[in-house]
Amino acid sequence: MAQILAVVSDLMLASRVSESLKAAGHEVTVSATLPDPVEADAIVCDLDSADAAQVAATGLPTLAFYSHIDVAARDKAHQAGLSQVVPRSRMSRELPNLITNLLLP
Repeated sequence: MAQILAVVSDLMLASRVSESLKAAGHEVTVSATLPDPVEADAIVCDLDSADAAQVAATGLPTLAFYSHIDVAARDKAHQAGLSQVVPRSRMSRELPNLITNLLLP
């Protein structure tokens, strides 16, 4: 499977993201901030933890998620050109499927 970088600063959420991705067969590296350089096949990013433009600059497929009330973060992520931008609740429910679709050629 894929090497996924999870950029999530909230420890509880990072744990859930990591466990879900590992259960789906992926290798996961969790970081509270976007590292430089990024060595991964894809990124799962909490928009509270990283700047959308910096994440987009990596050129990697990215699943970004945001608080459903933070429409400014959602809009900024779309403007930056991130691959997929979803509310945190959807990411929590559908993470394995979202990553599978993100990695499709």
